[in-house]
Amino acid sequence: MRIRWRLRMAAAQREVWTGTQLRRLLGERAGVEMSAASVSALFTKEPSQIKLSTLIALCTALQCTPDDLFEIDTTPVERPVAPTRPTALDGPRASGTGGRSLPPM
Repeated sequence: MRIRWRLRMAAAQREVWTGTQLRRLLGERAGVEMSAASVSALFTKEPSQIKLSTLIALCTALQCTPDDLFEIDTTPVERPVAPTRPTALDGPRASGTGGRSLPPM
């Protein structure tokens, strides 16, 4: 699954062009004060994680939904089939011992 962060696009559609404008909206509409560096990072980079409270604040400030902020590719990922490991039920080993050795008599 691939997620693309689309905050800049969502902001631009609402005529928010800078991190400074977004920071002001976060304070005015969502009551959230974030540092300029944090807003700048959200605005210019794709985060590897985001707090739910931050997502809600962004949606409130931009009057949008999370669908406007993320593009999710749900195409199934094909994974190579891993070879299976032999088990005791698979039969004798190549050495011909059949698995375990018997104790001496």
